[in-house]
Amino acid sequence: MRVAVADDDPEILDQITGMLEGSEHQCDKFQNGQDLIVALKRETYDVVLLDWNMPQATGIDVIEWAGEALKSPPAFILMTSRSGKSDVVRGLKQGASDYIIKPETAEVVIARIEAAGRRLETNQKPRHNDFGNYKIDRLKETIEVNGETPKLTAREFKVAALFFDNLNRPLSRNYIFLQVWGGNVDLETRTLDMHVSRIRSKLALRPENGFAIQTVFGFGYRMDAFENSQ
Repeated sequence: MRVAVADDDPEILDQITGMLEGSEHQCDKFQNGQDLIVALKRETYDVVLLDWNMPQATGIDVIEWAGEALKSPPAFILMTSRSGKSDVVRGLKQGASDYIIKPETAEVVIARIEAAGRRLETNQKPRHNDFGNYKIDRLKETIEVNGETPKLTAREFKVAALFFDNLNRPLSRNYIFLQVWGGNVDLETRTLDMHVSRIRSKLALRPENGFAIQTVFGFGYRMDAFENSQ
């Protein structure tokens, strides 16, 4: 799971990100809301934990911006010392999926983050999934298309399954690398492009077949589902 943590208190940032990374989650940390907004324009996150009172842009500002600017916003968790019921109601109504009142132990915060992530979990899927004419077998790592099963490498299968699991959701290049290659920074940029090109060809991913991978320029890729995929 990829998590963004934003808080203007460096001690809180280090404590939470350290525990998340110890649980094998990938984390990016930010000390103000504007830097978080810039990152959300470029990267994909599963969960964002953010303070309400941050410089440059508050947690509420970030959530409001994401609701208007992002097609598929991540799960937002507000963590704040504002404990009034009216604040809790406002935070949840603005789009936060959870609300944590400071102070809280890091263990509880991590548990709430992971709970939010499970609601959006893409890795724990049933063995078989049908997407229109596409049938995924996760144990065999195969994808059947109109009764035929094109030969996919292990990486090609993982990339294709990731797109099907995140239909209509833009995925940043870094997010795909982290999910499929484990964030190997030594990989060339063309590595992902070649895998996407092969998947498009082997799986005949075209609008008339119900699904197509679109390039999101300056960001990454998105698998779109079309009406005839139903």
